[in-house]
Amino acid sequence: MVNRPGQLVIIMLAVLLLALPMLAACNGGDDDKEPTAPSVTPTSQTTGPAEDVVITIGNITDATGTGANAMAVIDMALEDLVRYFNEENLIPGVELKVIMYDEQSDPSRDIPGYEWLKMKGADLMFTPLGWVSESLQVRLEKDEIVLFTVDASPEDLYPPGHIFLLTTLASEMAEPLMRWIAENDWDYKVRGPAKVGGAGWFIPYQQMLLDSMEEYCSAHPDQFEWKGGYLNDFSFSWDAEVEALKDCDYVVPPIVMATFVKAYRQAGHTAKFLGSDSQAAFLGLIGDARLWEEIDGMLFLRIPRWWNEEDEIVNLAKKLLYDYHPGSAENTIRSGSSYLAVSQLNLMLQIIADAVEAKGPQGFSSQALYDAAKSFSLTIDDITFSFNDTKRTCINYYGMYEASAAEEDLFRADPEWLAITRAP
Repeated sequence: MVNRPGQLVIIMLAVLLLALPMLAACNGGDDDKEPTAPSVTPTSQTTGPAEDVVITIGNITDATGTGANAMAVIDMALEDLVRYFNEENLIPGVELKVIMYDEQSDPSRDIPGYEWLKMKGADLMFTPLGWVSESLQVRLEKDEIVLFTVDASPEDLYPPGHIFLLTTLASEMAEPLMRWIAENDWDYKVRGPAKVGGAGWFIPYQQMLLDSMEEYCSAHPDQFEWKGGYLNDFSFSWDAEVEALKDCDYVVPPIVMATFVKAYRQAGHTAKFLGSDSQAAFLGLIGDARLWEEIDGMLFLRIPRWWNEEDEIVNLAKKLLYDYHPGSAENTIRSGSSYLAVSQLNLMLQIIADAVEAKGPQGFSSQALYDAAKSFSLTIDDITFSFNDTKRTCINYYGMYEASAAEEDLFRADPEWLAITRAP
């Protein structure tokens, strides 16, 4: 088993609101006469239009640290989606605003960043960085401020409080991934158990995924044999890990996988690679390094649909890119899955919309947002996303995708969605 370290890293967003309606009064009467009350009919307008309430999202992100390149695309997706909501008036009476704090992939900056965003008026927080939840959990509960994140650990979410995971836990990936392989990709009844292992960095996502895969292999020894999970402290030298995993049939590579993939194939090893949206976020690097042949057939267990599919969110992501960034849209799509974070960010903004609908723009508060979040359910293209009183992960289904070297793209390997199995 891989132990989870105490160090954690990266991101939050949230900054906040405040605007009041402005009143205008009218007085009537001539200068040389006693003033009299104005004549007002029931349809007379005695006040000006109310200003939109500003709801501020505090974004704790990495703008200049080691994760800046990847985070920049998610930050852009957030800014674009907020702009779109404002321009289309999708939350009537509300103007959304984003304030960013550069955490620089330095966990010691999590708490100062959170306090700075509060001081600037953030109504809620967002972060794409997995370790921020752990850093802020106690303060979020004390201040009753909601944090939305795209990565977290079970300890951050349970018992259920003010942290809401817009994706799902890495530990929940192992069961649908391994079950699909056993049923569709590896004939263990004929070939015997498949040998499985993985490598990566000491971060919660990879630790949880590899630990849960090991548990699944131990529970299904007729199907899989676990060969080990090997993590290091952010090194790009993978010689030891490549050697340890040389006899595997399936290998989970590091999130930034190009260097590992190249070393593994150059050593003559043939395992099929396994990944998720984390690895898919760096497919641009695979193309730059001309490694598509090396990952041909790689399986990706993913959350939203891919760029070459039609659905409401993919179409929205393309619209935002081509409307707001026409010169770089194609390159952003080619780079991988990062901008498809629009799928998760849309859930956050829809929860804000639910809170405003329930209480009105002037009645929006942290409590209103918390109530809306823990009762949230939304169905998009027949797929339901939801939280409840005890559930703090929003994703309920995965899709299985396969890399094609010929097309240099991903394609659905199974038309069916794979349900996430959770304990009651």
